[in-house]
Amino acid sequence: MKEFKYFYRAMIGLGLILIAQFGCSSGAQPGQFDWKPIEEAIGKAGAVQPDGVYKIGLPRTDLHVKVGDVEVKPTLALGSWIAFRKMAADAMVMGDLVLTEDEVAPVMAKLQEGGIEIAGLHNHLLTENPRVMYMHIGARGDALKLARAIHDALALTKTPLASAPAAQPEQIDLDTKQIDQILGHAGKINGGVYQVAVARAERIFEGEESRGAEPIPYSMGLATAINFQPTGSGRAAITGDFVLVGDEVNPVIAALRQNGIAVTALHSHMLDESPRMFFMHFWANDDAPKLARGLRAALDQTNSAK
Repeated sequence: MKEFKYFYRAMIGLGLILIAQFGCSSGAQPGQFDWKPIEEAIGKAGAVQPDGVYKIGLPRTDLHVKVGDVEVKPTLALGSWIAFRKMAADAMVMGDLVLTEDEVAPVMAKLQEGGIEIAGLHNHLLTENPRVMYMHIGARGDALKLARAIHDALALTKTPLASAPAAQPEQIDLDTKQIDQILGHAGKINGGVYQVAVARAERIFEGEESRGAEPIPYSMGLATAINFQPTGSGRAAITGDFVLVGDEVNPVIAALRQNGIAVTALHSHMLDESPRMFFMHFWANDDAPKLARGLRAALDQTNSAK
């Protein structure tokens, strides 16, 4: 009987250890997290995404940018964003900051001072006026400290932080059902732009999967983004970025160019993801269904979710 008692206690102890290890594992989903302090630190509220990421949109409504005769809406190509993911022991943040040329240097310095890594700095558009740059960022650590560091950098820009008025139901001068049918994916209207997000079929990791790296949620900038802005008479200006592995890059370039869609940038947005990903930006202003068919031809060259 004594031996059974010791055995029983040992099993209880082992069970508690396993429960504790599972709860502390970075792969375990943390419980509901209070994002209010992050909202207050940044100065603007965000929204929890279906994959649990807390994402804050920061459209540069202060900028008036044109590509040719197209006035670029903030939701077409001028949307800064920051995305937080709560891990078991800390938090991950990723983001994309839309900056004017004179904002780049002070923002970069302030971010590095606050422990935020710069993962990319480049164009997304061509021939836009005024010139716009895109700074991709990432870090891990205490969520509140990361938010404060990013806020301090944003304070050096003219990025509006006031929350927009409650959105009214939007309509758009495009046949969005036809676009959905051609692309094979449904989108949403946001700020006068029709936005479609297409996730990859495989998982993308923050580091090497074989070394226990965590998969990165697609709402942290890892879904192909396709945006349509109506320009009249059934036409649309399109831009966005394809998220690609290396052997998809040139087939997608070919598919886009064969359909009259210009490739405007090709680069990375992260530093240590696995597999290695490339981000291809594009632009065109033409008949919307025609462009949708060209984009579908490019999507068909990728390992995108169906």
